[in-house]
Amino acid sequence: MDARVDKTKTEISDLPAKGDAVRLDAVQVTLPSRAGPVEILKGIDVAISNGEAVSVIGPSGSGKTTLLMVIAGLEAATGGTVEVASQTLNGLTEDQLAVFRRDNIGIVFQSFHLIPAMTALENVAVPLELRGTGDAFDMARQQLKRVGLEHRLDHYPGQLSGGEQQRVAIARALAAGANIILADEPTGNLDQETGHTIMDLLFDLQSSGETTLVLVTHDPDLAARCSRTIEIRDGLIHTDNVTQP
Repeated sequence: MDARVDKTKTEISDLPAKGDAVRLDAVQVTLPSRAGPVEILKGIDVAISNGEAVSVIGPSGSGKTTLLMVIAGLEAATGGTVEVASQTLNGLTEDQLAVFRRDNIGIVFQSFHLIPAMTALENVAVPLELRGTGDAFDMARQQLKRVGLEHRLDHYPGQLSGGEQQRVAIARALAAGANIILADEPTGNLDQETGHTIMDLLFDLQSSGETTLVLVTHDPDLAARCSRTIEIRDGLIHTDNVTQP
């Protein structure tokens, strides 16, 4: 049976209504430019269930990263409704969005975004301290151990390999208890072998709990490891394909 679905023919009411980590209804993003308004997303309807691993693919400029930023509350939808972790993001202030991200979202970028003057342990612990977590350093140690870096706690980013730095970034994303991980080309700056290792880690972490993974990638083999692949073209969902049973 072909599980491929053309989202241009699928109504939002056909999507699962319960247990959704992410639910977007007719989401649009239009940005200003010198030449006039530019439509980035043109009416996205999608639901992603709790614990699901979903890849987002498509040509450069199709709207993949913008979709991820909308889910993270880093880009405001100019139309439609955005609901993530049972919270409607439309209309929230920047401060409210920051609290929402802190409590619900872990983001892993292609660039690691570590603070050079802080050790691996501090890079993971300090965000926890800022949110008032009393045992921040103990929690950070646990997460770094979880990603296999218990022997690198006191090393600075410049002393770590690219793969190790990405592991620190993943530990930081997980440390706050985020139940949704958004990954934007997380292996883009890594060699193939290290990239596979990092993705093995992400998928192991996702499958071992209730963590939802949304992965933007250009790598078809990586996309196929997810249970579902959404293809975006020209700001619209072109296909939504269940890739694994």
